[in-house]
Amino acid sequence: MIVIEREVAVAATPERVFDYLSDFRTTEEWDPGTVRTVLLQGDGGIGTTYRNTSRFSGRETELIYEVVERIRPERLVLRGENRTVVAHDTMRFFSEGHVTRVVYRAEFRLKGLARLAEPFFRKPFDRLGEEAEEGLRNALGRLAA
Repeated sequence: MIVIEREVAVAATPERVFDYLSDFRTTEEWDPGTVRTVLLQGDGGIGTTYRNTSRFSGRETELIYEVVERIRPERLVLRGENRTVVAHDTMRFFSEGHVTRVVYRAEFRLKGLARLAEPFFRKPFDRLGEEAEEGLRNALGRLAA
């Protein structure tokens, strides 16, 4: 399994940060790998599904994500899957005075023959994590303005 965990702090309320990130379509604004994210069904609550199209290592791939846990404003968990990977994205929100700290953890479990290539994917996933952290910091910074 490949795990990426990043932390970002922003001068905005946990509720405001949670509401922004719980609409997974905002990945288009902060995740540089995302090409587009489309709401398939639901209102953002448990069971809501999204189609996320991303560019990774020069190729486009689609995952269908489902909201599997939503505890406002503390925790949001989505599960994404396609034929080669299962992803779990967990966002935790911590209030510290006038600052909200977001811990974003993405776990990727490769399936089938793709598992054999996992060692080669670690660096590209790390790079993706660094770019997403920067994008998240910039997008959340606009919430504080």
